[in-house]
Amino acid sequence: MPKKKMKYDRAFKENAVKLSYEKSTIIEVADDLGIVPCLLTKWRQEYQKFGTGSFQGSGFPKVHPDNLSCFELEKKHKESELKFEILKNATPYLYQGNLIIYQFIKDNEKKYSITKMCTILEVGIGRYLRWKKYGMPKKQQYVTLLKKDITSIFYNFKKKCGKKQITKELHKRGYEIVEGQVSFYMKGLGLRSVAKRKFKITTDSNHNYYIAPNILNRNFKTDAPSKVWVSDITFIQTNIGFLYLTIIMDLFDRKIIGWSLGCRLFTATTTLPALEMAVKNRTVIEGLIFHSDRGVQYANKAFTKKLNSYQITSSMSRKGNSIDNAVSESFFNSLKRELIHRKSTLITQKLMKSEIFDFIENWYNKKRIHSALGYKTIEQFTAINNLKQE
Repeated sequence: MPKKKMKYDRAFKENAVKLSYEKSTIIEVADDLGIVPCLLTKWRQEYQKFGTGSFQGSGFPKVHPDNLSCFELEKKHKESELKFEILKNATPYLYQGNLIIYQFIKDNEKKYSITKMCTILEVGIGRYLRWKKYGMPKKQQYVTLLKKDITSIFYNFKKKCGKKQITKELHKRGYEIVEGQVSFYMKGLGLRSVAKRKFKITTDSNHNYYIAPNILNRNFKTDAPSKVWVSDITFIQTNIGFLYLTIIMDLFDRKIIGWSLGCRLFTATTTLPALEMAVKNRTVIEGLIFHSDRGVQYANKAFTKKLNSYQITSSMSRKGNSIDNAVSESFFNSLKRELIHRKSTLITQKLMKSEIFDFIENWYNKKRIHSALGYKTIEQFTAINNLKQE
């Protein structure tokens, strides 16, 4: 039967070392204490190196008391470096739900301590070990996938969508969820759409030109293309002055069918080129109504003559009543919230023109979902209604 290995406490080892310096030989002391001389030699070497910091036992650092402060500082420094390294490697997974974080921990178990990763990533070690053994509960899998889809939708729409749009998009993906739940998860994920800002009115209605009656009368829904076009002008500040954007929208599908961007508020650089583009992009049919505010760019003879040449009927908002042209105002709200106001500094006119083109032609007219179209893109709405793209 093998001999049982003896264990000695710290006090015994310290006394044995001190006694060894009082006796003539190590062998003599070892015989008196009933231990082998080589063990006493080992204890003496440790005591010479670490002093009263010796014989702390497993799990405790061996360090001389005089060096304890430096040791603690080095330990904290190493822990900080390790924490930074783990966080740096885990950053891409932090907001994708527990399932992704658990997988990261599992993939890095050989590199880092499980306890350390769970502590730094604020994951319960018990929950992680249960997931590792049994997998994730169905409810938790559902929530994880839901959060992932909410985040995906938010960033696919360039942070420009709120809870209503995300809820509608989730419904298309098969989720049964209400706006309040989406709002709750968005807050938890730190997702916040760009806030709206007010902008100045550019309408100059102090003129003697003819003012058309308000034929549209806030009837912002039509059942076919080219029944009502609405138009408005806004200003956009750049690093060397202002640009003036004129848009023409077909109320049927909310598509921007004509637009113009220039440095001057002249009719020749605003409403006329926008109208020419609209006529080129969409067929004018009999009875078409063109609605705008009372601005001089819409009321002057040059523009009204051009409308008459296409047999388009003019309609204008009532004085000082921007709600009469609410759809155009809404477009400019979206433009400034989703593009202009997101910039921390003013950019050049050339770059702004390029970004406005991309926003209208590639984003708004193709990829952006519209509440007025049942939370569909213009292209989806066109396909559903079996209309030819114009």
